[in-house]
Amino acid sequence: MIFKQIKSGGDRNFAYLIGCQISNKCVLIDPSPDPQICEIEVEKTGLELVYIINTHSHIDHIAGNDYFCKDKKIKLITHPKGNGDLKIEDSKEISLSKDKNSLNLMFLYTPGHTGDSICIKAENNLVTGDTLFVGKVGGTYTEEDAREEFNSLIKIMKLPSKTIIWPGHNYGTSSQSTIETEIKTNPFIKKLNEFEDFIWLKNNWAEFKLKNNIK
Repeated sequence: MIFKQIKSGGDRNFAYLIGCQISNKCVLIDPSPDPQICEIEVEKTGLELVYIINTHSHIDHIAGNDYFCKDKKIKLITHPKGNGDLKIEDSKEISLSKDKNSLNLMFLYTPGHTGDSICIKAENNLVTGDTLFVGKVGGTYTEEDAREEFNSLIKIMKLPSKTIIWPGHNYGTSSQSTIETEIKTNPFIKKLNEFEDFIWLKNNWAEFKLKNNIK
């Protein structure tokens, strides 16, 4: 497997290139705001780009879609609430070829930050979009959204502890993490025992950051 984290402009956005050397095909996840940077990375691999995948429908994650999908050979994958050519349900997988040894991608529905948020698992890697950052979590707008995010984070934390977390923005102290590390260090993950504690932290995050010297 080829796995590349790409600094793609905007507000410290990350895009991701995941490739399969058996099929010689690859996908791009959230190739925005600067899709040309992502295109260069694809060209370096020599692989055929077959899918664009959006973790959610905010403009800084979907703005590059048209740049790639004008070529009708490249299909857009989203959650069913999104606008994809292919709409993938929770826990479903796709393979990059018919070869039994080809790379499989698994999709987890993780609403909260948006109603169409998904995470993408490739082997031991999990691209979390704006659901989970390093040491932080995605923003929400209502208490209902926060409860959905709370449940989505519980779901993610059930994955193997060595699963590598790859966020949608470089907002934390590192560009990547693991489930194990987030359980130990992320203030929001520490609050997953009780929703009331989790929502309290969301409502008081600015004060909490200042008191605990979190940037």
